[in-house]
Amino acid sequence: MFKEKLSIIKIGGNIIEDKTTLNAFLKLFSNLEGKKILVHGGGKIATNIALKLGIESKMIHGRRTTDAETLEVITMVYGGLVNKNIVAKLQALNTDAIGLTGADINSIKSEKRPVKEIDFGFVGDVKKVASNAIDKLIKADFTPIFCAITHDGNGQLLNTNADTITSQVAVGMSEIYETSIYYCFELNGVLQDFENKKSVIKNINSESYQELIANKVITDGMIPKLDNCFDALNNGVSKVYIGNASILTKENEFFTTITI
Repeated sequence: MFKEKLSIIKIGGNIIEDKTTLNAFLKLFSNLEGKKILVHGGGKIATNIALKLGIESKMIHGRRTTDAETLEVITMVYGGLVNKNIVAKLQALNTDAIGLTGADINSIKSEKRPVKEIDFGFVGDVKKVASNAIDKLIKADFTPIFCAITHDGNGQLLNTNADTITSQVAVGMSEIYETSIYYCFELNGVLQDFENKKSVIKNINSESYQELIANKVITDGMIPKLDNCFDALNNGVSKVYIGNASILTKENEFFTTITI
C-alpha cells in the first residue's frame, strides 16, 4: 500500500542557542518539501534561566533530573520561549507552524519514570502517540512543532527526552506515513574520531554499532540517541539520518545513515 512521506526532524540545543544557526536551519526546514514535524528541546537555555532564578540543574549520567521547580522552568522555556520563537520565525518563512506539547490534543502520553536506583523526578517515558490526532493537523496543512514536554493524562506535565519523542512520534506516524527521522545537531554525523570533524561514519548498522561501543568510539550521550534510532527502525520507521542541518538538502555528502 502506498504511503505518503513524512519527515520528523529533531534539532539539538547548540542549534537552538545560536540565533544565526537557528535561522539558517529554519530556512532549510521551511524549504523542505512534503509533510514534516519538528521536535526540539532547549536544555541549555533552561539551565541558564534556572541559574538566574537560583535553581540548580542536576544531571545524572547526562540526563536531567526534574524536580517541581525545574519542571516549571522547563515548561516556561520549552513550551514558551523556545517553542513560540521557532513558531514565529517559521511563520515569517511562510510555514504555517503550530507549537505543541504532548498534552495538546492529547498527542503524546507518558508515564512518570519509576524510581529504581535513581529518582529522575518529573520525567516521562512515552507510552502512546495519538497519530490520528496529529494527522488531523498535518492534513489541515499545519506543521506541528513539538517541544520536549509530554503529559500523563491526569493533569501532570512531564519532561521527556527530545530524541525519544522524535523516535516515538515517528513510530506512531508510521502507521499512516512512510516516516524518516533526521537528527540535526552541530556535527557532520557520528564521528570515528571526535577531534576530526570530517571523520564521519557514513553507515552504522546494529552489528557495527555494538563494535563501535565496545571500541569506545561511541560513548556517553550518543548511545541513547542511537538506541532511539534502532528502536525506531525496528518499529516501522523507514530511514534515520544523523548530521548537521544540511542533511535536509541534497547537497550534503557528510552524514550518518542508521540501518538495521
